[in-house]
Amino acid sequence: MSLFKTAIVRMPASNFADGLTSVDLGLPNMDLVMEQHRRYCAALRQCGLTVTTLEPDERYPDSTFVEDAAILTERGAVVTRPGADSRAGEPAAIRPVIEKFFAPSQIVGIEAPGTVDGGDICEAGEHFFIGVSHRTNYEGAQQLANHLAKWGYPSEVVDIRGMTSILHLKSGVAYIGENTMVVMEEMAENPLFAPYERICVGANETYGANCVRVNDRVLVASGFPGVTAALAQHGFQPMELDMSEFRKMDGGLSCLSLRF
Repeated sequence: MSLFKTAIVRMPASNFADGLTSVDLGLPNMDLVMEQHRRYCAALRQCGLTVTTLEPDERYPDSTFVEDAAILTERGAVVTRPGADSRAGEPAAIRPVIEKFFAPSQIVGIEAPGTVDGGDICEAGEHFFIGVSHRTNYEGAQQLANHLAKWGYPSEVVDIRGMTSILHLKSGVAYIGENTMVVMEEMAENPLFAPYERICVGANETYGANCVRVNDRVLVASGFPGVTAALAQHGFQPMELDMSEFRKMDGGLSCLSLRF
């Protein structure tokens, strides 16, 4: 995998608890939210990244999940169009930051009626998996596939609309390099993932499938010993981080940063 050098994060807003969620795990504790976010940023720096930290945006309670607003590749950036109305303004809010790292000719966008959430996009080396979900529709997936193709990236669609256990594709699938995918049990036999070495995550640890390879380490949510042990057994170096408060709002490790 190419080394990441930079990450963009946004501090959680004080109204973070007003964001969207499909789970019933209680309200997040804001003191813990801020502490967990601080430790997340520290982990990115420990992995060698320079972290650009954006101020909280009270207009969008979900905006700390910056991954959904853009897709950044080595060859260009896609500004998304989130599938939830309450998040519609997030891409425009983050675009000026992306323009500091990419030339105007390298930046494209998703247009109506297409919708794309970055959490539905799994980059596996030079190949992309595009999840069609309740947030990313076929129109958006096709637009994204066309953009990626122009940059030389092939892609395939994974339809997860029939699944109730995850919100986004990357809630249950992660590419961690070395031709290896971490895959939730429900998707482990999907033929699209057959070419990869697969680390299968049991149904009781599905949240742990949302792990993130950052250079030499794999960030993984704490509290999922099976996932952590499997990563180590396959020769990876897991780094555990407490994500309890972000989990309450459907958030995971990949959601909190744009890495490039």
